Amino acid sequence: MSLKVLIVHNRYRQSGGEDTVVMNETALLKSNGIEVVEYIEDNKNLLGLSPWQIFVNTIWSNETYKNVTKLLHQFKPDVVHCHNTFLRISPSVYYACKEHHVPVVQTLHNYRLLCPAALFYRSGRICEECYGKFFPWPALIHGCWRDSRLHTMVPVTLLTVHRYLQTWQNQVDVYVALTEFGKQKFISGGIPREKVVVKPNFTWDPGYQIKKREDYVLYVGRLSREKGIYTLLNAWLSLSDIPLKIVGSGPLLHYVQEFKRKNELECIEIVHQRPNSEVIEMMRSARFLVVPSECYESFSMARVEAFSCGTPVVAPKLGVMGETISDGITGLLFEPADSSDLALKIRWAWCNSEEMLNMGFAARQEYERKYSPEKNYQMLLDIYEKTINEKIVNNTCS
Repeated sequence: MSLKVLIVHNRYRQSGGEDTVVMNETALLKSNGIEVVEYIEDNKNLLGLSPWQIFVNTIWSNETYKNVTKLLHQFKPDVVHCHNTFLRISPSVYYACKEHHVPVVQTLHNYRLLCPAALFYRSGRICEECYGKFFPWPALIHGCWRDSRLHTMVPVTLLTVHRYLQTWQNQVDVYVALTEFGKQKFISGGIPREKVVVKPNFTWDPGYQIKKREDYVLYVGRLSREKGIYTLLNAWLSLSDIPLKIVGSGPLLHYVQEFKRKNELECIEIVHQRPNSEVIEMMRSARFLVVPSECYESFSMARVEAFSCGTPVVAPKLGVMGETISDGITGLLFEPADSSDLALKIRWAWCNSEEMLNMGFAARQEYERKYSPEKNYQMLLDIYEKTINEKIVNNTCS
């Protein structure tokens, strides 16, 4: 079909999974003949701005409003698809689109609209103290964003102002949650039920190859507390005969190195970050992937990449993981933040390689059913078409 899409995204200072998802989704649209224009900002451009300028811009960016308005006139998109708008772009993008009667689709990559820190995680545990509060004051008390009360004023004010203006209810036509778990969270948090649909992320198909697995377990991700690094390492105190490759970097990198040295765990190899192509090859060869997250993941790309390689996943019985991994079918589930239970599941998986191979076959089938580029493109197209048609009907009736 002839379709014009304006993609809006605010890159993070440290590029992560969300930036990759947006890049892949944009490439998917272009490869299917969709005309795409991108409006991209980068939080690296905040350097040099005063704290007051950043604060005001985050709540409402006049620059975004003017630039997007100009693009709407020049490009005349059928739909605007927003991803991240924090900090440079701001919700002013929605108002520009509303003013020009262009429908807006917003993908919910994290929990920012419900939690100032976007994670529902604080001090090593799930935290929902701000959930459902019009003014999310607990985040200020705890300094949840960047471990600073002053910095936390930015997302807290953003949420409060735009809740008062009813921006989230009135300015966005459709929200895309990545899982059913996420959908229910956002609906309970105040996003209109009729506006929320579910479309998972996808990953490119690496091509399925049945190959002999090498003798190691793989972790891929950020080395931080909410990702369950403490739980992972403590589990390995009783798994010293099982090789573990840790791929990634983050604030706990030094801790991981010291933990390995102090406990003489030569079985742990710290690989640091690698190009995605190399990570995929490691996933192809690993016995299984372990994802020990202790926060509500909005979506785990590592899990889907593992599924695409026919690699089963060991993960916690928590939120998205409990929803998207079938225990004993596409992987194994353990009790969240329980290193002993994780160790038991790892030991069983290591000693039952045939069963894990069968789970890998099932994981690959799950990828083909839900997470392939072809499936994702059709889902995305359906969302666009429905959003555009409903906007036309509403504009006609008004």
